[in-house]
Amino acid sequence: MGHERAELERWKREAAEAALERVRPGMVVGLGHGSTARYALLGLAELWRAGRLPGIRVVPCSRAVEEEAQAQGLPLTTLEEHPEVDLTIDGADEIDPKLNVIKGGGGALLREKIVAQASRREVIVADFTKLSPALGTRFPVPVEVLPFGWRSQARFLEKLGARVSLRTDPSGKPYLTDQGNYILDCWFGPIPDPWELARKLEGRAGILEHGLFLGLVHEAFVAGPEGLRHLTP
Repeated sequence: MGHERAELERWKREAAEAALERVRPGMVVGLGHGSTARYALLGLAELWRAGRLPGIRVVPCSRAVEEEAQAQGLPLTTLEEHPEVDLTIDGADEIDPKLNVIKGGGGALLREKIVAQASRREVIVADFTKLSPALGTRFPVPVEVLPFGWRSQARFLEKLGARVSLRTDPSGKPYLTDQGNYILDCWFGPIPDPWELARKLEGRAGILEHGLFLGLVHEAFVAGPEGLRHLTP
């Protein structure tokens, strides 16, 4: 079990390091939330400290990423200062053959999607276990909702065919996003038309964002037993 875990971590690191080759001096770089994206953060910090990426600025996608980037000495900026991001490196919970992805397992989906939509290039890094024939096969769709009336949103999602659970923290209280919202994890099973589902979710008051990242990913680096794969839509 320990060997398998070590292999998985090695693949995550390989994928992240491959994506770092896309970073150039002077870029504004978005950094996502999650275990694989963290390897990109650490690698970027090493390159920065070595003087190989002068002039870069980092836009973190969550408070946790911001804190770690600060601890690593990376120069931070915001979307207010740089509303267009040159390149974002982020992880994913599930990736389909067209590079549509599910994100939000770490709870940062709203900020991550804002940064993704502001990015010229969105690069996903992952290990091979995240590949899937269809979104929803292996992972629920996280849906960020306003705390006010959240049970009505859960009922709405159930009517769409989902098995819904309110995400909780270790104490059993509702998990709060960086914006103070709740997350409903929605098991749909394999989703035949994620674009149609996204339209239904986006039309519902009280649903602030969903974890379906559709048509946003430009390329992905996925590592596994067969080596490193570079995927494009």
